[in-house]
Amino acid sequence: MNFNTHLGLEGHHAFLSASKYHWINYDEEKLFSTYSKFRAIQRGTDLHDLACRLINLGVKLPKTNKTLNLYVNDAIGYKMKCEQILYYSDNCFGTADAISFRKNILRIHDLKNGDTQASIKQLLVYTAIFCLEYKIKPIDIDIELRIYQYDEAFIYIPEPEEIFNIMDTIIDFDKKIEQLKTRG
Repeated sequence: MNFNTHLGLEGHHAFLSASKYHWINYDEEKLFSTYSKFRAIQRGTDLHDLACRLINLGVKLPKTNKTLNLYVNDAIGYKMKCEQILYYSDNCFGTADAISFRKNILRIHDLKNGDTQASIKQLLVYTAIFCLEYKIKPIDIDIELRIYQYDEAFIYIPEPEEIFNIMDTIIDFDKKIEQLKTRG
């Protein structure tokens, strides 16, 4: 048999996909609720892509207290790089929404579009991975972390000890995972 080709769909997943088959048990209310969350995630991805394009092009948005505008304008103002992968090991890496390290100041900004309250812990982990990857001691630099959500920027200045603790955990857990891998 010659199967149909669907070139435009390669790498994409349908909402009603076989691999996420739980939808066959949904009632209409659950279907609508789950689909709304699915669309919100897609919208968040699209907004992150738009923000990154604007930052890369240096296109500032009107000065308002809108989350996207604050995030984009600050990232451009601080000459930040968007969607930067930070890597410690194959077991521990992630992508920072926006990051810069200049004049001994590390800045990491995170854009949140959803209704769920963001946690600074994600940015603390990015900071720890950055310090491990670039072999920088948190005590030797200034660090400013920002979460952009609900039309404001939440600023957090971590203590070096917070970062050291996460770095130690990453190193320890990474070793343990590698030991598990070698055991099969």
